[in-house]
Amino acid sequence: MTQNINLSQKTADIIKNRIINEQVLLPGDKLPNENELSNELGVSRATLREAIRILVNDGLLTVYRGKGTFVSEKADQFAGTDRIGNIDTADMKVKLRDLYEARLIIEPEAAYLAAKRATDEEIEEILHLGEIVQKNIKKNPRGSARIKSESDFHGAIMKSAHNDFLAQFIPVLTETIEKTFAIDENLEIIAEDAYKDHIMIMHFLKLRDAEALKSAVTIHLHHAAINENLKLEL
Repeated sequence: MTQNINLSQKTADIIKNRIINEQVLLPGDKLPNENELSNELGVSRATLREAIRILVNDGLLTVYRGKGTFVSEKADQFAGTDRIGNIDTADMKVKLRDLYEARLIIEPEAAYLAAKRATDEEIEEILHLGEIVQKNIKKNPRGSARIKSESDFHGAIMKSAHNDFLAQFIPVLTETIEKTFAIDENLEIIAEDAYKDHIMIMHFLKLRDAEALKSAVTIHLHHAAINENLKLEL
C-alpha cells in the first residue's frame, strides 16, 4: 500500500520541496492564496489546509492572522537534513512520544467523563463517527479520509466530556494522529489494532461503562505507541 500515501503529507512534501530544494519560495515569502495554490497543486482546499497545518507544526511555515501564510525565516535550517514532514525522524519520535504521554494523561479521563455526561444524541453521533473510521480503515488504512475520521471520532469523545478545558486538548490529539502517519511506521499493524480497539471503545461507550471505557482508551493508546516503537513511562 505504499502508493496510498497520505495526500495531505504528499502535498506538504511538494510545498517543502519548493522551499528547500527548488527555492521557488524563500524565507519571508508569502504563499499564494488558498484557491490559487490548491488549483495549482490539484488538491482540495481541505487537503491544502491539512498540508499547511503540518508545515506550520513543523516550523517551516508561519500563519499570520489577516495577512496570510509565510515561509518561516528559519526555513534555511531545514536544508540538507534527512527529514520526514520537515522534522528530523529522531526529533519527531521524541515529540510523538511526548504527545502520546499527554494523551495518556488526559484522554482516558476525558472518556470516563464522556461516558457519564454525554447525551444520548452525542453517543449516537460518536458511534456513527466510529463506524466511519472502521470503514476507512478497511478501505485504506493510510488514507487521508482515515486520518480525518480518526480525529473526528476521538475528538467527539473529548467534546462529549463537557469540559471546556479538555476540549482545548483536541489539537494535540489531531497532531498525534498526523505525526503517526507522517512517520509511516507499522501503519498496517496500527490499523489492525485500532480496528479492534475501536470496537471495544464503542461497546463500552454505548453501555456508559465509564471505568471500562477509560481502560479501553488507555489500551488503545498503548497499542499505538508500542507499534510506533515508543517507550512510554506511563
